[in-house]
Amino acid sequence: MAVLQRDQLSRTRVLVVGDAMLDRYWHGAVDRISPEAPVPVVRVTREDLRMGGAANVAANVVALGAQATLLTVVGDDDASHMLEKLVVENGIAPHFGRNSALQTIVKLRVIGRQQQLLRLDFENSPRREMLASQTADFKRLLPTHDVILFSDYGKGCLDHVDQMIELARAADKPILVDPKGLDYLRYAGATVITPNREELRQVVGTWRDEDDLRAKAQALRKKLDLSALLLTRSEEGMTLYESDVETSATAQAREVFDVTGAGDTVIATLATLVGTGLPLRQAMPLANKAGGIVVGKFGSATVSYEELFA
Repeated sequence: MAVLQRDQLSRTRVLVVGDAMLDRYWHGAVDRISPEAPVPVVRVTREDLRMGGAANVAANVVALGAQATLLTVVGDDDASHMLEKLVVENGIAPHFGRNSALQTIVKLRVIGRQQQLLRLDFENSPRREMLASQTADFKRLLPTHDVILFSDYGKGCLDHVDQMIELARAADKPILVDPKGLDYLRYAGATVITPNREELRQVVGTWRDEDDLRAKAQALRKKLDLSALLLTRSEEGMTLYESDVETSATAQAREVFDVTGAGDTVIATLATLVGTGLPLRQAMPLANKAGGIVVGKFGSATVSYEELFA
């Protein structure tokens, strides 16, 4: 497994574009069942705020020691200012397009006895005209970054992703995409996309065996003109499909505590390492290791340089 020096990572600049959100956790004690309905009563004792979505991806980049810029669209509300404060405090350069008609995405999780009891989502989708300035900002930021990472959570922030991929490809930048939805033609021309098993199944259909999976993955890779397709396979690890070779890595999780944000960690690690000049097939085992580390942590978490290269 490749080992990179800290200075190689510190010089690497990753532009993260996508759906950023604020993760709120309400922790409390559960002592009784409500007399109003058969539900637990949570006496909230602590609130925790974390970066979610594309912001968590950027946090993972910074945790490894690289530089991250976050380009996103949010509302002009308290949640967006809380999120920007967290972004800045974590050393990420924020480029927030604010619009008063948009509600910043908030995911509120209620935790009792170390278990998630309930999640409440607050969101609406940006109209396409709200995203025009984002493309202009992307064009301006593009030349000063080594690698481009699109974090798609299907919330509308990447409606113009095809245009941005075209710009990044013309600038000869590596382009990594964490995809969402059924329309993968939007990602045509990217360097690599990183679907999980269920996401890939929704696009190419079910497969009978490994040979059938390989054929479907390669057919999709060629159709989209990708250099590679990285399939994350949960307890089976991950497989990288390139034009001339297939590379697999077995799962490295010692104990699975929480899978929240594991995909963020995988693609952030992969993008950071590719940004240093490491080939995809050498970066993939380290991204797999990072995913195995982060599922042993609670909530949206990150992996440090020391953990990754220990």
